[in-house]
Amino acid sequence: MIPIWTPGAYPRTPRITEFAESTGLSFTDYESLWRWSVDDLAGFWSAVASYFDLGLDGAQVLDDTPMPGTRWFPGTSLNYAERALRHDGTAVISVSEDGTVTEMSWDELRAQVGALAEWLRGQGVVAGDRVVGYLPNTEHAVVAFLAAASVGAIWSACAQDYGAEGAAARLGQLEPVVLFAADGYRWNGRAHDRRTQVADLVEALPGLRAVVRVPVLGLPFDDEAPTAVATWQETLSRPHPPRFEPTPFDAPLWVLFSSGTTGTPKGIVHGHGGVVLDHHRLLGLHLDLGPGDRFLWHTTTNWMMWNMVVSGLLVGATVVLYDGSPVHPVPQRLWELAAQHRVNVLGVSPGYLGACADLGGLSLPDLRVLGSTGAPLPAAPYHWVREHVGPHVHVASTTGGTDVVSGFAGGAPTTPVWPGEISAPLLGVALDAYDEHGRSVVDEVGELVVTEPMPSMPLRFWNDPDGERYREAYFGVYPGVWRHGDWVTRTSRGSLVVSGRSDSTLNRHGVRLGSADVYAVVDALPGIGDSLVIGAELDGGYWLPLFVVMADGHRLTDAVRAEIRDAIRTRASPRHVPDDVIEVPALPRTRTGKKLEVPVKRLIQGAALEQVAGREAVDDVEALRYFTRFAGGSGRT
Repeated sequence: MIPIWTPGAYPRTPRITEFAESTGLSFTDYESLWRWSVDDLAGFWSAVASYFDLGLDGAQVLDDTPMPGTRWFPGTSLNYAERALRHDGTAVISVSEDGTVTEMSWDELRAQVGALAEWLRGQGVVAGDRVVGYLPNTEHAVVAFLAAASVGAIWSACAQDYGAEGAAARLGQLEPVVLFAADGYRWNGRAHDRRTQVADLVEALPGLRAVVRVPVLGLPFDDEAPTAVATWQETLSRPHPPRFEPTPFDAPLWVLFSSGTTGTPKGIVHGHGGVVLDHHRLLGLHLDLGPGDRFLWHTTTNWMMWNMVVSGLLVGATVVLYDGSPVHPVPQRLWELAAQHRVNVLGVSPGYLGACADLGGLSLPDLRVLGSTGAPLPAAPYHWVREHVGPHVHVASTTGGTDVVSGFAGGAPTTPVWPGEISAPLLGVALDAYDEHGRSVVDEVGELVVTEPMPSMPLRFWNDPDGERYREAYFGVYPGVWRHGDWVTRTSRGSLVVSGRSDSTLNRHGVRLGSADVYAVVDALPGIGDSLVIGAELDGGYWLPLFVVMADGHRLTDAVRAEIRDAIRTRASPRHVPDDVIEVPALPRTRTGKKLEVPVKRLIQGAALEQVAGREAVDDVEALRYFTRFAGGSGRT
């Protein structure tokens, strides 16, 4: 296969090249740089810390404790907020769906963080306390997080598309002492009043000392509240220069939560130092972000990509926040924002690129990198980007996870891009693919594993004092090796293809198949709006149905079914051809856009709805409920 993009198209000398030269070593290509980065972890991560001037020179990089339990830079201190507030120029551009734009310089950001941190100290907040947000993706969330980090408090956030019950299922585990809560948010042309949900959430968090009301929509709150209340303006009313609690490298920074589709959401704890070190590597080297650059990734505060966007501040980039639907009022909304604000690195989902397939040419001369994550990116969007956005744009499909609040594999300005593939493992990530016997495999599907520690691996799970749940989650299959739960193929040219979650594998006649291989074919067909495939063991047999949502104006006829089957047979394999192709009105997803393959499979196998997914973890509960009619394979044709 010929690459669709090569490093010669990149418009400048990238930082990853400068970094390689700064090591004093000689590398022939990206693969040789990556090999050094995983063979000499201490040398690589020490070089990252030195290149980005993190103040860790001369320190021990990591101890000899194997995974899990490796300690990074033991005995050192590093505060995330202090690193994020050391630049100048424009720090944050916040854009509301209604078009309102708020810009904040680094001086203004430092002033607000300093004032808010002193207010938190006045409430008795100390290092280790939990401060949480029920907030949309606005500048308020960034300021509140950095103020909490300044004090050494632990941050966590939940977007307001969750109701009070879903937010409490996450934030309530942390027993927070301060809640920042907005009056509402905007989505798809509507203002969503969340004041009632805020009141219910406050009732569900009995340990709160204070609630800060954040005016996103400008709605009045009820003055009667059981907890001390302050307005956002009041918390910023007493100026104070920022001061930063010295935090050990492995002090907890934030808690992110799993989707909650298979049980109570897990609280995943990450540390100050590991995040700072990793995000400098990922953003500064792989996405080539630095001072003067602008960074926009469409996300909500629920998703790890919000945390990644905020970390753009670490490398001096201006972060562009967008609170709203990516397709309102027009599908090209994100492209318009990127052009208007001269964005250099834009991040979207594969689903968004699919929704843009009918758009014409776009003018984005400042755009260098287009990131994509959340699901495997099929080949068609790579060609669309080249034709409609520009051949100069580097498409960086990535795979990673909330678990490490980072990536495992992605792109770099020095790696070629092949359609439908992820260019390479990230620097410092000892990524491999294992078969069921724990043997490394190339050019065949295996379990995505990481064989050496990463600084951003979780410190622990929340409420897991002996670490048993943490060890079982990642190290229970291959002792001493991180198993992530994805099927991946390492190609002989060094790229990767992710085939889907290993817990939702299609297994027909003993052959493992990836659902992503089916989606790459089906979702590119005209008239198909969305699709979901599962394989369910039923009564000694195996049923492999494909569910499709038809685009407006299209019907699922026998001829269309035949076209779908023929396309899968030809472009994937005969084994991928479904037993049935069934039209459904909608498909359920997590709130970060991932298809709910496992919950649908369990419903079809007869599990009750309340057993397969938490209501607040699903974007459309009725879409999930619809699949109960197929229990036991009753929808077979």
